[in-house]
Amino acid sequence: MLQSLHAALLTAQANFLAHWWLYLSMPLIAAVIGYVTKIVAVRMMFQPLEFVGIKPYLGWQGVIPRKAEKMASVAVDVITSRLITVEEIFARLDPQQIAAEIEKPMLGAVEQITREVLSQYQPGLWELLPNFARERLIKRVQAEAPQVVAQVMAELRSNIGQVFDLKHMVITALLRDKQLLNRVFSEVGRKEFRFFGHSGLVFGFIIGLVQMLVWLFYQSPWILPAFGLFIGFASDWLALQMLFHPKQPKKILGLTYQGLFLRRQQEVSRDYARLVADQIITPANIWEAVLEGPASDRLFALVQKHVEKTVDEQAGFARPLVAFAIGSRQYQQMKQTVTEKLVQTLPKTLRHVDGYAEGAMDIRNTLQARMQKLSPEEFEGMLRPAFKEDEWSLIVVGAVLGFLVGELQTFIMLH
Repeated sequence: MLQSLHAALLTAQANFLAHWWLYLSMPLIAAVIGYVTKIVAVRMMFQPLEFVGIKPYLGWQGVIPRKAEKMASVAVDVITSRLITVEEIFARLDPQQIAAEIEKPMLGAVEQITREVLSQYQPGLWELLPNFARERLIKRVQAEAPQVVAQVMAELRSNIGQVFDLKHMVITALLRDKQLLNRVFSEVGRKEFRFFGHSGLVFGFIIGLVQMLVWLFYQSPWILPAFGLFIGFASDWLALQMLFHPKQPKKILGLTYQGLFLRRQQEVSRDYARLVADQIITPANIWEAVLEGPASDRLFALVQKHVEKTVDEQAGFARPLVAFAIGSRQYQQMKQTVTEKLVQTLPKTLRHVDGYAEGAMDIRNTLQARMQKLSPEEFEGMLRPAFKEDEWSLIVVGAVLGFLVGELQTFIMLH
């Protein structure tokens, strides 16, 4: 037995000396396999934005763009259940301050609306009125406009759940701009993805050393493909595990270990909150969702209620005469027209509120502070679940690429 072992060692030594450059290339090639499979895995998470190939199975779409709706849904559920609520956001807005912020652009809009509506429903009377009477009427309507806005905003704030759907807003924003969703994950996890690629070099090199030793003693056509498959599979799997495990810090041989994402909770929370507050849950997006979202008809009804009340109050004792002069039906239509035109001006006038609303809502600081206080389990739940089910596909691709490179190595070694 010793003689057989000695003979095997001599044979292995001879083979190594005869083909030393091929043997030394094995751990290097294995390191490259580990690295390339990680880079491919990361790219597959983000690209392409749209499905490329023949649907439904022959082709690929980036994991994150493909899961945009689910990821947005998970993010909103976590944000609203653990971090901040829509009611809390809007409770920070002062209706009187909002009215003051948009008073100047609103006055111009009210003047235009008054002229257009009165010219439409009572053109002869409006043209006969002297200028001072027209201006007095316009100023009287303008004087009421800020208060109407304040009343609408106060009621909107109290019933925000009925007119604003945060989940719909976020999902719409991310489906409309999938590159934005990619940015959220790529920027938040930039250090982890960099580690992911570098870990492939280390894991691949270590496994490649074992591969080299095995090939010295047992040169079979299946060895190199098998090792390539194992390198691609194991290095991808290990790297993914190291991103989120262990959840709690653990000491091993005097060193403290924790999942890379979880270890950087403070920094990740800061970046995540910044991107969400600056790109997704912004005042502009919120106003758009309120004015054009699935519950916008409720906002219209709310505005109409206050506008009609104000028009009736302005008409005062003359209301029956006005209604008689233009007809009751036209009088109701006139109030509805005023509402429609006022709602049409809101997207433009509400832009003047963005600066105040951003500071008052304070979404970035709120999200950051509360994310940083989440438990490791809760924190992982914000970042991983939406694409966890597709981790297997990234690992399989790494294994397949490793297998193909192993086949190429076998061809080179045996020919």
